[in-house]
Amino acid sequence: MSTKYDNMDYRIEKVLIKPERDMIKRRSFRIYIIITAFIIGSFGAGTYYFKDNFVKIFDIDKKKVTDTARLITDISKLIVLPEGEEPTIATVSDPALLKSQPFFINAKQGDKVIIYAKAQKAILYDPIAGKIINVAPINLGDQKATKVTH
Repeated sequence: MSTKYDNMDYRIEKVLIKPERDMIKRRSFRIYIIITAFIIGSFGAGTYYFKDNFVKIFDIDKKKVTDTARLITDISKLIVLPEGEEPTIATVSDPALLKSQPFFINAKQGDKVIIYAKAQKAILYDPIAGKIINVAPINLGDQKATKVTH
C-alpha cells in the first residue's frame, strides 16, 4: 500500500514547487508594500505642496484686494468717485513712453491710473505724494455700431 509520502509527485511539489510558490508570494507582498508606500508618500508630498502654495496664492489675492481698497479709499478722500462700478487700476511703469499723451505729461513711475469705464473717467494718482495728478474724461468708443442712413 502506498502513502502520499511515497508518491514522487508529492515529494517534488514539497521540495521544489512549494518553496518557489512561497517565494513568489513573498516577492508579490514586498512589491505591494513598496507600491502602497510610494502612493501614500506621493499623496502626502502632493498635499503638502498644494497646501503650501494654496496659502501663498490666497495671501497674494488678499494683499491685492487690500491694496486696491486702500488706494480707492485714499483717492475718495480727494475726489468724489463714481459709485457702483469696479475700477480698472494700472501702474505707470515707463512714463517716457506715455509723455506724448497729454494726460500723462506729469506721470512718474509707480503712479496709478484708475479707469472708470461706465463713468468714462480716468484718474492719474501719485500714491507716494498722495495727490491726484490729472483727471480726464475717456472715450472707449461706441460699444454698439450704429448705421446712419440719410
